[in-house]
Amino acid sequence: MNTMLRKSVLGIAGLAFTGGVFAGPIAAHAAEPVHSTKPVAVSVQGAQSKIDLNDEQLANAKAIIAATKKAGLPERAAVISIATSLQESKLENLGHLGDANDHDSLGLFQQRPSSGWGTPEQITDPEYSTLAFLKGLKQVDGWQDMPLTEAAQTVQVSAYPDAYAQWEQQAADIVAHNWNS
Repeated sequence: MNTMLRKSVLGIAGLAFTGGVFAGPIAAHAAEPVHSTKPVAVSVQGAQSKIDLNDEQLANAKAIIAATKKAGLPERAAVISIATSLQESKLENLGHLGDANDHDSLGLFQQRPSSGWGTPEQITDPEYSTLAFLKGLKQVDGWQDMPLTEAAQTVQVSAYPDAYAQWEQQAADIVAHNWNS
């Protein structure tokens, strides 16, 4: 066998062996049933943050879940919405913050009346603000399959587009715990 042919055969054999070593454990786990009550996250990105929620924050999270159901959207939409609200307001329905305010941003999602999100009264209504966010989300082609931070950023147009990702696990946990209650 000539040297070139021998190197090709050995190279192919090496790739086949390597593929078997790595694919074998994956294939073995593929047959195991997966039992999960949590919504499947597309891909949790980066380090995750978590805060303890008080009664008001939990009520706001439940309001987001209820509005998501009212809109006829799946759990993934609630996860994206809650993660967005965790980043924007820590699930607090913020009014005008004076000098600490980002322009005229209000509510759970820090939506701006001057950007067409609604009146201050509407934006500080958890159901209205969630439905407004979800309306924007539904207009994003493929939002169900994209990373959370990309979906949220497309709706929110934040100065910190990657910040939403840190809340995905907590949002998924909140939705998993409250979706059927």
